[in-house]
Amino acid sequence: MSSRRLTAFLILAVITSLAGALTGPNIPVGEKDPSFWNNLAKEVIQKRKKQIENHKVAKNLILFIGDGMGPTTVTAARILRGQLNNRPGEESVLAFEEFPNVALSKTYNVDRQTADSAGTATAMMSGVKTNYYLVGLDARATSGDCLSAEGKEVETLLDWAQAAGKRTGIVTTSRITHATPASAYAHTPDRYWEGDVKTEGIEGNCRDIAQQLVDDNKDINVLLGGGRRYMLPNDTADPETNTIDSNQRRDGRNLIKEWEADKAARGLDYKYVWNKGQFDAVDYRYTDYLLGLFEPNHMQYDLDRDTSASGEPSLAEMTKTAIEILSKGDNGYFLLVEGARIDHGHHDNLAKKALHETLTFDDAIMNALRKINLEETLVIVTADHSHVFDIAGYAYRGTNIFGLVEPVDPYEKTLDGKPYSVLFYGNGPAYTEPRQNLSEVDMEDKEFAFPTGVPAPWETHGGEDVAIYAQGPMAHLIHGV
Repeated sequence: MSSRRLTAFLILAVITSLAGALTGPNIPVGEKDPSFWNNLAKEVIQKRKKQIENHKVAKNLILFIGDGMGPTTVTAARILRGQLNNRPGEESVLAFEEFPNVALSKTYNVDRQTADSAGTATAMMSGVKTNYYLVGLDARATSGDCLSAEGKEVETLLDWAQAAGKRTGIVTTSRITHATPASAYAHTPDRYWEGDVKTEGIEGNCRDIAQQLVDDNKDINVLLGGGRRYMLPNDTADPETNTIDSNQRRDGRNLIKEWEADKAARGLDYKYVWNKGQFDAVDYRYTDYLLGLFEPNHMQYDLDRDTSASGEPSLAEMTKTAIEILSKGDNGYFLLVEGARIDHGHHDNLAKKALHETLTFDDAIMNALRKINLEETLVIVTADHSHVFDIAGYAYRGTNIFGLVEPVDPYEKTLDGKPYSVLFYGNGPAYTEPRQNLSEVDMEDKEFAFPTGVPAPWETHGGEDVAIYAQGPMAHLIHGV
């Protein structure tokens, strides 16, 4: 066999192996024909050969961060997407998986083998790896030490975008002051110093994250997420709950009103909204600054979300509106979009919520792709870290992703005779001893916590690499590890 034919054969074999397994009762009929796989491989190769690198300088950048969206989460969400469309699922493709440029990212912090979101988000925003718990500071700073933070601030993508005259925006399903969004605009040695009560008695000149957002970042055009509790004073009831949260500010500042006052004083077109009805009424043509805070704490999981006017918008809806507002600028824009609650679902071993949040995140990406011109907009999709979340066993093709593994051979049976789930966690709060008999529970319930191997108050992050997907100008530079 010639060297060229051998190379082609190897490429075909690799593509075939990546496309899916061929065992079990639920195989689509066409996949049993070898020509299906050969033709698929040829299509992929031809598509890649026709790909043209775009060497233009991007006018716009959208960075999508799926918080905690490790490789297993992507695989499981892909299968879920297919199964929701009455297919086996394994053959499905998420929107960002069709991006032509893919790489792997090492996620470790300077001082930790397995990272947290503050350190990794700061690395993505600034290009500088840093320590666990630090937001917007380099690794010379020490967690919880205000004095060590002075002079250690790093510049970010948001800073660079604004210096270039671009519009900027942040969209998240977490508190707007949470670690990942905060890394774009704040500098603090403790990611949880989101409100003034966190810094009482701390030596040094540290200011809370919410204060920094309003005082130092007056030109961010779009801010959408949760987190009203760190913006309102503790003598003002929350407009939705009509109560005062224990985390509301004790310094007397109403940062929402201060944000509005700044925009009014400068004669800018602005809106502040806190529910879906108000959000839906925003006319982007007459709005240059939009602040939306839809919950005192994090926004709701999409499976729990109130879609009425008194509820809150989806991540996809927020992304669409953000792009409409930011696109009005002549010099382009930078937009950070975080699917934050993927991470939160995993921490509680709530795999169904985590995977549906991943699909919602994918919906937001699809919404963005419909609104933008990829000739001038660089789109990057990645994660800040993974989770100790896995898919196990030798389940038949098309097995319910939230279901049980059906053993086929004797060596696949468990030693205790009880069935086990396709999905499970290495640690977390769902640990039971003795092991639960899963045939007696409803694993389709969104509140079902999937089994874990080690008891822990919450599930931890995973230390493996995560994927980066890119398309648009200079996207070919996203490659390798």
